[in-house]
Amino acid sequence: MKILSPALLGLSLAAGGSLFAAAQEVHHPPKVLEIEREFIKPGKGGSLHDKSESKFVADMAAAKWPTHYIALNSLSGKSRALYLIGYDSFAALENDNKAFEKNAALSAELDKDSQADGDLLDGTDQFLFTLDDDLSYRPDVDIAQARDFEITTFHIKPGHGKEWHALVSLVIDAQKKGGTSAHWATYDLAYGGDNEYVAFSADKSMAEIDTGNAEDKQFRDALGEDGLKKLRELEADCIQDSDSELFAINPAQSYPMDEWVKAAPDFWKPKHAAPAAKPAAKPAEKPAQ
Repeated sequence: MKILSPALLGLSLAAGGSLFAAAQEVHHPPKVLEIEREFIKPGKGGSLHDKSESKFVADMAAAKWPTHYIALNSLSGKSRALYLIGYDSFAALENDNKAFEKNAALSAELDKDSQADGDLLDGTDQFLFTLDDDLSYRPDVDIAQARDFEITTFHIKPGHGKEWHALVSLVIDAQKKGGTSAHWATYDLAYGGDNEYVAFSADKSMAEIDTGNAEDKQFRDALGEDGLKKLRELEADCIQDSDSELFAINPAQSYPMDEWVKAAPDFWKPKHAAPAAKPAAKPAEKPAQ
């Protein structure tokens, strides 16, 4: 469900984000989020990219690396993959990077993997975000059961942060009053851009998007005419532009926690069908007498 759109004009996600919670547990989203983005060349996605990325996963698993990540593949927009890595702090991120540098064997393997993976890509970039609890609404979720991500980006006009916070506060109040199922995690872009916020909605299935659409009336009724007018004014005042995209979690390119695998093994580590047995060889025919 789009967060802000002409059809809704409000934050109305059907579900949202603790990005790295333990299985069967609902934890708060990580304070620091690193996103690595890869743009895939035409015809180089699918199983080709899965095979390339699986080498990174195998190397990380062999090294028993403690930092895990989720891979998302685009279902809208330009063909791309996102890799989401959560940390408790920037210090934790730095310690992770230093540990990589000290592990010469793993670094060498990852360098080889990167060189091979690069042949499939048009380009890459990286971003660092910090969680904004004030702009999030019921952000906790069991990531082991998530299958899709709705990601909405907001570019805020310079000097209009106050209006932006007022807008989100108005939306959250209406969601509470309307009794909707909406919840999301909002991150502030710390490095890699300017005046940008990203809201994440992790869905168990796309049916939750349908639920969010069906709850639009509850949201609008809770706002009322005056609230809807105020929402439109604030939106015009503070939002330069926004964009919503849909992604699917790709377990083949993810490095999941053991707890996620135990909670949903058929998704995170599916068992491939065994090859069909070869038919038994026919006994040699006896020569004609």
